[in-house]
Amino acid sequence: METKKLFFGGKWRETEKVLDVTNPYNGEVIARVYEASKKEVEFAINTAYAAREKVASLTAKERGEILEKIAMLLQDRAEDFAKTISLESGKAIKFARGEVARAIETFKFSADVARSDNGEVVALDAAASGKNRFGYYKRHPIGVVGAITPFNFPLNLVAHKVGPGIAAGCPVVLKPASSTPITAIKLVEVILEAGFPAEGINIVVGSGSTVGNALVESDKVAKITFTGSPEVGLQIKAKSGTKRVTLELGNNGPVIVHKDADIAKALPTCVVGGFANSGQVCISVQRIYIHESIYDEFKDMYVKSLEGMGVGDQLKDDVVVGPMIDLKEAERVEQWVNEAVSQGAKILVGGKRKGSIYYPTVLENCTSDMKVVKDEVFAPVVSLFKYNNLDEAIRLVNDTKYGLQVGVFTQDINTAFYLINRLDFGGVIVNDVPTFRVDNMPYGGVKLSGLGREGVKYAVDEMTEVRMVVFNLS
Repeated sequence: METKKLFFGGKWRETEKVLDVTNPYNGEVIARVYEASKKEVEFAINTAYAAREKVASLTAKERGEILEKIAMLLQDRAEDFAKTISLESGKAIKFARGEVARAIETFKFSADVARSDNGEVVALDAAASGKNRFGYYKRHPIGVVGAITPFNFPLNLVAHKVGPGIAAGCPVVLKPASSTPITAIKLVEVILEAGFPAEGINIVVGSGSTVGNALVESDKVAKITFTGSPEVGLQIKAKSGTKRVTLELGNNGPVIVHKDADIAKALPTCVVGGFANSGQVCISVQRIYIHESIYDEFKDMYVKSLEGMGVGDQLKDDVVVGPMIDLKEAERVEQWVNEAVSQGAKILVGGKRKGSIYYPTVLENCTSDMKVVKDEVFAPVVSLFKYNNLDEAIRLVNDTKYGLQVGVFTQDINTAFYLINRLDFGGVIVNDVPTFRVDNMPYGGVKLSGLGREGVKYAVDEMTEVRMVVFNLS
C-alpha cells in the first residue's frame, strides 16, 4: 500500500511516523501518509518564510496563469479527485463530484482576482489639503499564510485558502485534516505541476497540538486561516498574538418557512440542505421554523420525502447519506438524539445508527436547551418547530451563540427585508437554505461562528497589506 510523502522544504519527504487513512464506511485502510514533527513543521515554515520575495515577485499574469492551470489540471483529473474525496471523507460520490466542480471554480475566481485586485486611485483632492496631490494604494502580500483545513470539504476548503494565497503572492504552509489528507496531497502535486514555486507551497500532516500549534505560534507566519470547531478557533485566537486570523467556525443552521412560502420550492432544498454530506456541513440545515398555519402540511411532506433516501456506501451513485467521518462521531450523534428524546423530543423518522452511519433523522417537540438545537449537531439530524408570528420566529432563530447563515422562505418582499434587517447572521439567504454558497461571495459569520470573511476576493484582502502612495505635485 502506498505511503504518501509530505512536501516541504522544496521536496517530497518521508518522516519517522506514519498515519493510516481509512474509509469511514467500512474502516478499511485506503492509504498511509507520513506525519510531521514539530521540527519538520518549523522547517516548512522557514522554507516558506525564505520564499516570500520569490513568490511576491510573480507578476499578476504569472499568478493568474498558474491558477488557471491548476483549474485545468483539476478538470482533467476530476473523477480521480472525486473518488479520493469520497473514499477518505465518506461523502456521497455525487456530492464529491460537486465539490471538485466548485474547487475548479474557486481556482478560476482566484485567477481573476490575481489579475485585477491590486488597489485603486484615492481622490486626495476631495480634501482641502489634498490639492496638487495624487494618491493610490497597492496591495502587497502579507507573508506566510498558515492554512488549517477540516475533513468535510478536503478539496474546496483547501482551495479557499491556497487559491487566494497564490493570488495574493503569499507562500502557504498547509495543514489538512489528518483524516482526509490524501486529497490535499494530490492538490499539492497539481499546484507544483502548474508551475508555482516549490518553496511556496508546503504540506504538513499531523495533530493540532503539534502541527497546528507550531503554525499558530510561529513569528514567521503572518496569517492563520482556519476552518473548524469553535473550541479550536478560540484557542487559535488566544495563541495567535498579533498575526491576522480568519476563523470560519460553527453554526446550527436555521430556516424560517413563512406562511406565504412556496412549499414546493422550500421542501426539496431543506431536504438536501439537511442531509447532504451526512449533515457534516457548517451551514447544513439543522433547525426549521415553520409558521403554524402550514406546519402540519410541511412536516408530513418533509418526513415523507425521506422515504427511500439512499443511505450506505458513499461510492454508490444513488446514495445521499453516507457514513459519518468516524464511528465516534456517529455514536456522539446517537447519544445527542437519545438525550433529546429522554427530555421530551419526538422522533418522526430515523433515530437509528448502523456502525458509522447515522440514518436521516427528523425531530419535533425539541426545546432550545437541547444539544441537538443549541449546539452544532454536524450530522443528518433536523428539528422542526412551529411559530405564530415573524417576531417570534426572529427571536427563536437569533437565540443562539452562532451566526453564520440563515435561510428564509417568503414570497413577500417586505417580509424578506423585515427579516434581513433583524436576523443576526453573516448571511441571509432568501428563498433558499443556509447551505447555499458560491465561491466568490463573502462568506463568514458573527458571534461564535467566526471572524473575517472567505470568498476569494475577500480572502485576498485579508492576505495583503494596503500600502498608500502619495505624490506631491506642486
